[in-house]
Parts: sequence; structure tokens; C-alpha cells
Amino acid sequence: MPTDSLAASSLPVGSRHPRTWAGLLLAAGIGCVALWLGRLLPVIGGPVFGIVLGILVRNTFSPGGQFDAGIRFASKYVLQWSIIALGAGLSLSQVAHTGLDSLAVTSVTITVAGVSAWALGRMLGVGGRLKLLIGVGTAICGGSAIAAVTPIVKPDDHETAFAISTIFLFNLVAVLLFPALGHLLHLSDTGFGMWAGTAINDTSSVVAAGYSYSKAAGDYATVVKLTRATLIIPICIALSLIVAYREKRNGAGRVNLARIFPWFILWFLVASALRTSGAIPSAVQPAIHDAAEFMIIVALTAIGLSSNLRRMAATGVRPILLGLGVWVAVSASSLVVQMAMGQI
Repeated sequence: MPTDSLAASSLPVGSRHPRTWAGLLLAAGIGCVALWLGRLLPVIGGPVFGIVLGILVRNTFSPGGQFDAGIRFASKYVLQWSIIALGAGLSLSQVAHTGLDSLAVTSVTITVAGVSAWALGRMLGVGGRLKLLIGVGTAICGGSAIAAVTPIVKPDDHETAFAISTIFLFNLVAVLLFPALGHLLHLSDTGFGMWAGTAINDTSSVVAAGYSYSKAAGDYATVVKLTRATLIIPICIALSLIVAYREKRNGAGRVNLARIFPWFILWFLVASALRTSGAIPSAVQPAIHDAAEFMIIVALTAIGLSSNLRRMAATGVRPILLGLGVWVAVSASSLVVQMAMGQI
């Protein structure tokens, strides 16, 4: 969690950084283009276009220092606000009722993702934070999960960009490959929906693969994916406690848990509870969803605007091999558990 509190982040932008608006408007302008491209090509999605366009602008035109404050603001606070807004579209009661059947499979796949990311990361020599981002992104919900843990573990911007790019690569492969494999394996609609919902990373890719198989598979996969996405909350809390422990062990003195705790996750829960109770009218929920989508695109665009391609290139092919290994392990474990439980 950033040292600044969520309350501090709500202060007027210009009152704290006179030049914040320049970078924020740059990220928002590029984000509008990314949103438009994402609507044209939903399999790729606006967030991926945002980070790619941000990287291209950063490494082609090198925006000056007057943009830095706004870019940092967008990559930190707009990111947190987008996660809170996403909570307003997620009904806790609906997910709890319809997603219980997926918890066993999801628990196994998340465990497999964590163990395989740790083991393969050590074998390949991938750095700890990049290894964590790829593992969490594969285990939970792709770019959204990476976005959620970024304020807690504070990776370098090029590590975040590389992790999201790696996750996207295997999202695209899954959308193209999973439906064909599902028919080859003669999976039922429910079986394929469970597989897609637990083994494909981003929600947009789960929806694309699920509905290309069948409407029933798409409906089921979407619910499974939403259930899986809620598990980012305990993951973030656990990571916050680990960060606190390490700071204390490294001689940081008394650790302020209130500073490290991911308060934006708490507000995510509040927003979700309001959605569940009906306090948020159904008529405004599409607008909130659209706002959340745009904010996360702007935030990831800002991360792209902070990324250095030379540093990413120096990382090499090992993170991609790590992403491949973790993704294959998660995909296989989902099928194995379903077979063991007699679900397919």
C-alpha cells in the first residue's frame, strides 16, 4: 500500500502537484484511444492497448518531466479508484450463491499457480516481484490482479508492464485454443465453463472463450471467474501482512499496519456490499462499470508511460517461460481436479 492514505489521495490534484494535470491528461487522452481500440478488438481489450500505447509513447516521444507527477498519480491513485469502482458491480451474495461449486477447483488452481511460480521462478532466475506478479496474475484475474497487488508490493514499472504483457500473451492463446481443446475432450458446457473460468486469466478472455463454446458455457464461466476474482481480497491482505513482517525484520522499527494495509480493498468491499444491498441503483451500475473500465485503462496507460523498453528487454525471455509454465500447470490442474470430482 502506498505511504499516502486513500483519504490523502482524494485531495484536489492541483493542490498537491501543480503540474499533475499535464501527465494525467496525457494518460487519459491515450486511454481514450485505448478504450476505442479495445471496443473494436475486445479479445485484446482496452487495458492491454493502454499499456502498449503508453510504452510506445514513452519510448518514442519521451514526454518531459512536466508529465511525471500526473503519470505517477494515475498509476497509483486512479488505479486504486478503479478497483473500488469494480466492487460496485460485483454482488457478494450472488457470487457466494452461484460460485460455491467452483471453490474447490479454484483453491487447487491458485495453490498450483503459487507453487509453480515459486519453483519455476527459482529455476529460471526470475526476480521476486516479477515472479509474484506473474503468479498472482495467472492465479486470480490477470491484469486486474496485477493492478490490485501493485500498490502493495511496489514493483518497478517495467516489471508491471512485463507481467501484464506476459499474461496477455497467454490470454490470447487461451481464447484461440481452449474452445477447440474443449470439443476435442468432449467437455460439457459446465465442464468447459469451469475450465475456462479457473484457467484463463482476464475476464474478457474468459467471456470470449466461454461464449465461443456455447451460451451455457459462457454464463457458467463468467460466474466462476467472478468468484475467483473475489479471492484477490485475501491475497492482498496476506501480502500486506508479509510486507509488514519483512519491514520489521529488516530493522524498519515499528511497522504501521494502517499504512501498509490496502485500504482500497476495504473500500472495494464496501462498494460491493452496497451493490449487494441494493443501495446502488441498477440504473447507474453500467455507468460505474464503464467508469471503472476507463480508470483502469488510464492507470495502466500511465504504467506504460513510465516503462523503459531497454530495461524490459534486459529482463529476457525467462519471464515468458515462467508465465507459460504456470499457465500450463493451472490449466492442467483444473481438468485433473474436475475429473477427480467426477464433474467431467
